Amino acid sequence: MNRIIAFAGSNSTKSINKQLVACAAGLIEQSEVKILDLNDFELPLFGVDLEKKFGGQPKNAHRFLEHIRLADGIIVSLAEHNGAYTAAFKNLFDWMSRIEGKTFYGKPMLLMAASPGGRGGKSVLDIAQDRFPRHNANIVDIFSLPSFDDNFNDGKITNLELNDDLTRKVEKFQAAIKTITETASG
Repeated sequence: MNRIIAFAGSNSTKSINKQLVACAAGLIEQSEVKILDLNDFELPLFGVDLEKKFGGQPKNAHRFLEHIRLADGIIVSLAEHNGAYTAAFKNLFDWMSRIEGKTFYGKPMLLMAASPGGRGGKSVLDIAQDRFPRHNANIVDIFSLPSFDDNFNDGKITNLELNDDLTRKVEKFQAAIKTITETASG
């Protein structure tokens, strides 16, 4: 059985991106899905002085990276703060990249963002599309959910067109995982 991790790039307890990632995870079939919460991986603010003081990277950065390494696929929904990653995600990403530069290990990734505005996190998605492949992300597809409050309710996307789009992209993501695991097994 395939192992998929899903997480939001946010430490907000009411994160709309956590809600979107849970919705997408609920569409996954015949796989084990583990939803991770950045709040369970508290880290000090990255800095080379701290890294030197610790004699390396904090345990929680290693723990999160191990979840990525053991996964067959990754679903991530990035929150957008001032057009970029949240400080919580960027900090985790910085620590992990000091452990392993190829942070995403070539795993198939469904990259998403949700926002209350009409652009649906476009700025942060653009940044991630440029940056993540440099860290060995295999971005299979991208999904943007704009106007969250108008298009999402009770754990589901209420806009049929957007819901169908996410369903197709989750299916494509799962097909990519299947292709890779079948190729690897022989």
